[in-house]
Amino acid sequence: MATTMGVTGVEAVVRSDAALLEDDLAEFLGSLTAPVVSVYDAALRRALYDPVADAVGSKVGQQALPPTPGAPGGRAPLRPSMVYWAYRNYRGFTEEAARASDFAVIRRTAVAVRILLKAAVALDDIQDGSDVRYGEPALHTTHGVPLALNTGAWLIMSALRHTADPAVVDSLVRSVGDGFTGQAVDMSSRTALTRAELLAAPRAVRVGFWEETAALKTGTLFRMPLDAALAGLRVVEDDRLALDGAMRQLGLASQLFNDLTDFVPELGGANTHEDFDGLGNRVLLELLDDVPPEAEFKRYVLGHPKLERTLLALAEEAVALKRAAKDTVHGVCRSERSAAYFDVTIDRKGHLIDRLLATVRQRSGV
Repeated sequence: MATTMGVTGVEAVVRSDAALLEDDLAEFLGSLTAPVVSVYDAALRRALYDPVADAVGSKVGQQALPPTPGAPGGRAPLRPSMVYWAYRNYRGFTEEAARASDFAVIRRTAVAVRILLKAAVALDDIQDGSDVRYGEPALHTTHGVPLALNTGAWLIMSALRHTADPAVVDSLVRSVGDGFTGQAVDMSSRTALTRAELLAAPRAVRVGFWEETAALKTGTLFRMPLDAALAGLRVVEDDRLALDGAMRQLGLASQLFNDLTDFVPELGGANTHEDFDGLGNRVLLELLDDVPPEAEFKRYVLGHPKLERTLLALAEEAVALKRAAKDTVHGVCRSERSAAYFDVTIDRKGHLIDRLLATVRQRSGV
């Protein structure tokens, strides 16, 4: 389905839905506020409520919609949600749709998904030893590892409880499990035994390892919001399977982008050339056929004669995956407005994937 960003009124609906999510998140945080009248109350606020507020209030990713005076939520950047896209696709854009009973399910699901994403950030930063996230101090650097771990676990349980819909809870539990599984395998790539097995494996096995890990670790971040919404809306199985495949593709494209920016200063910035201590990076896995024993990975890969060709091929793969995912989603869109809504929602990272390919092509002289 062809679509344009200019479909009438779509961005206003996206902004309105995103602003509603921010309001619901604020209400969730407000429910944690209680007067401090005892030592216990003060300890609870410092040890739980304050870390939760910091985690939920942190940035999720690239700014999606810049502030626009006079628009819903116009004074703050808004981050559209795939949960609301699903609702608009299957229930429509009318005022009646906004008053339907399952809109309440979607509102709670969107809050739960955002909370789970925040929990994943808090735990991932500890596991990866990251002190900064999107320019802000990681939660464990400001509150300590024990409180950050407890906060992440508490957020997961609170998110599941908040949904209040058994089908949504079931979907989210499966997604959380997939995410933890992918994270475990990714961390295993830093251990001596898995590193030795990957170094000895043929390229196809290495790439398969990367794809399965990325589909669980990164793909889940795309799949979780959408599948939870589809579960809450009782969407037919064929559409759920198609969209699940599309989110897997978007996850792989996103992970390729993250891996490639380790080698592209124009997009990686200060983090360029930082992630060479493990074997979770696709670029490294592509170039390990002739690695000498005890080689220093950073020097070996940066000096590899096939590096630029590999970067170009993987950047092209990321763009192809993103386009295929968008085509699949557009195929289940029930209106041009729905397709435009999806584009607004997903292109906050999609445009960076396109920009990456253009940058790599320029570097390669293609």
